[in-house]
Amino acid sequence: MKVNTSPLYLQNLRLLKLMHLTSPSLPIGGYSYSQGLEFAVCSDWVHDRATASDWIEGLLTNSLVHLDLPVLKRLYQSWQELDLEKVNYWNNFMSASRDSFEFQEEDRQMGKALARLLVDLDIEESRNYLSPPFGGFLTLFSLAAVKWDISLNDAATGFLWMWAENKVLCAVKLIPLGQTDGQKILSALIDTIAEVTKKGLKLSDDDIGYTAIGHGIASALHETQYTRLFRS
Repeated sequence: MKVNTSPLYLQNLRLLKLMHLTSPSLPIGGYSYSQGLEFAVCSDWVHDRATASDWIEGLLTNSLVHLDLPVLKRLYQSWQELDLEKVNYWNNFMSASRDSFEFQEEDRQMGKALARLLVDLDIEESRNYLSPPFGGFLTLFSLAAVKWDISLNDAATGFLWMWAENKVLCAVKLIPLGQTDGQKILSALIDTIAEVTKKGLKLSDDDIGYTAIGHGIASALHETQYTRLFRS
């Protein structure tokens, strides 16, 4: 069979791979974590569409922009260069930056689940992360993006959209909100995600760091919350 190498075909192929990687149906367990939002709702910090939107947008513009996005960039570049020493450095940096056990465990569990999936999808480099020390989610996400020829900008944008969509689904279940309210929050975040992607990918090494202390506190307190819908 003749391989189609037309620019439009390749562009569509990369887009479909990105959609696959960021799909809510990807079997990695992202739906089971609220990342502190459940505690925030139970504490009445978040109680309606406006406060849910503020919570999600605030984390995008004050946390993910300073940590997840620039580390994703460096992991992506390290995979491109086949520099496993740098991959391991940024993987460990990301784990050390997770300031609750719950955050660290989420990163490990989702990374391990994505590693299993990528092995089944013939990305052999992910096999090394099926046993300790496990890779974090961004480590495996960036590997898939490089192997599937997804651009860094598209991978970063897709990651933020996936994260935001998951948080909106959590808010819809927890507050609860109607589906229309959830879609209004997502719609309002589109410009924010574009700006966060642009800013986060430009940060220098010295500017990388976690800057949402209340988020970490909410996650840590969620670990011992009396009743929980989401995993701890």
